[in-house]
Amino acid sequence: MARLVWFRNDLRLADNPALHAAVESGEDVLLLYILDERAGAASRWWLHYSLTALEADIAARGGQLTLRRGEPVEIIAGLVKEHDITAVHAARAYEPFWREADRTLDAALKKQDCGLHRHLSASLFHPERITTKTGGLYGVFTPFSKACQEAGVPEEALPVPKALNCVKAKGENLEAWNLLPSKPDWAGGMRAEWTPGEAGAQKRLQDFLAGPVQDYAAARDIPGQAGTSKLSPHAHFGEISPRVAWHKAKAAGDGKGVQTFLKELLWREFSINLLWQHPDIREAPIREEFREFPWHERKGHLAAWQQGRTGIPIVDAGMRELWQTGWMHNRVRMICASYLVKHLLVPWQKGEAWFWDCLCEADEAANGASWQWVAGCGADAAPYFRIFNPVLQGLKFDPEGAYVRRFLPELKKLPDAHIHTPWEAPAEILEYARVKLGRDYPRPLVLPADGRQAALEAYAALKGDSGTV
Repeated sequence: MARLVWFRNDLRLADNPALHAAVESGEDVLLLYILDERAGAASRWWLHYSLTALEADIAARGGQLTLRRGEPVEIIAGLVKEHDITAVHAARAYEPFWREADRTLDAALKKQDCGLHRHLSASLFHPERITTKTGGLYGVFTPFSKACQEAGVPEEALPVPKALNCVKAKGENLEAWNLLPSKPDWAGGMRAEWTPGEAGAQKRLQDFLAGPVQDYAAARDIPGQAGTSKLSPHAHFGEISPRVAWHKAKAAGDGKGVQTFLKELLWREFSINLLWQHPDIREAPIREEFREFPWHERKGHLAAWQQGRTGIPIVDAGMRELWQTGWMHNRVRMICASYLVKHLLVPWQKGEAWFWDCLCEADEAANGASWQWVAGCGADAAPYFRIFNPVLQGLKFDPEGAYVRRFLPELKKLPDAHIHTPWEAPAEILEYARVKLGRDYPRPLVLPADGRQAALEAYAALKGDSGTV
């Protein structure tokens, strides 16, 4: 007899409740990962190296990770029968795809007299635990975060198993999955930036808490500085436990930076809560009236935004960072998303889909909730008429143009006074900087003032059609 551990959003050995429970049973374990075919290109790159690291960590403890590709219920039911599995352990997942898979799997396993045990592993709390005084689920972040703080995060952290006595099952070769890009290989910037895997996650957290977290409250808004944790891809793949991140952060002090970081962890938790309530969060606006929003997408605008060719430097720098590294600074994400939705009037779902393919951490909850927040159609959202001016945002958070110059080298010789508005630079300045607008760098697709006016008109039309928004 043996127990099966199904890895999915918990690619780690430390503080892994599903793995711990299976090992503690005293039975041998079958360690399984089934490829998630829905992953975007950047996520697949990360997944390859995350699984490589997990395989090595398991092998170092005498075990084996079995890789399979196909329909999860069929694969697991087959392994249960073939290897006399008594129980299946997995981290609880909140995406609608996995929730349906779990329901189907539970029914199938009951017919085989095998139990399915799902463990709290990818979040701090079960979504149904954090409720209002009337028993409902929260739709506003601030009271939700207060309720989480009052509930408290258990301090227990489960140890890494010293040895893994594994069932050897027939599996597939990771290289055969072809998760890495080739012809062309566009992942050079990602390889230079990231170390996927549990060890990389622990080092990233350790380095952040050793110093940068103290200035996090202010530095997290400055894209030209290394002021953020960059833990989001590691958290998405479950390479580090959220409760370990929480308690290690709390141990780093009680300053404003630490408190701000803890709130960011709770924003991630809030996103999971919203996904639990709204399984279609990536496609459908939470606020029903926005289903009729009068989008006015123009030909070529989406592609220009995707390529970092909008003519607005802070937007283009962000989109190029995304393409090169599989990640984008959070402040710049808001600016880029706002420009697409409110200045270009492109439906937010198209931006969400691009991020899904390009982000290493493409996360159904965080990506959907954040895009809806910017678009003004989600829970606790910024009002639609609150429109980021990308030029003012650039001047405020990248005043010397360090971030813009890093990702837009064609503008590196422009003086600070014109780095965010090259279209306003005098001809002699452009000539000195060797920038010819329309050739070396595009003119703006939509100027901030014009885009704001168009957005307000669209908002007014929606308000007029459907009442108060």
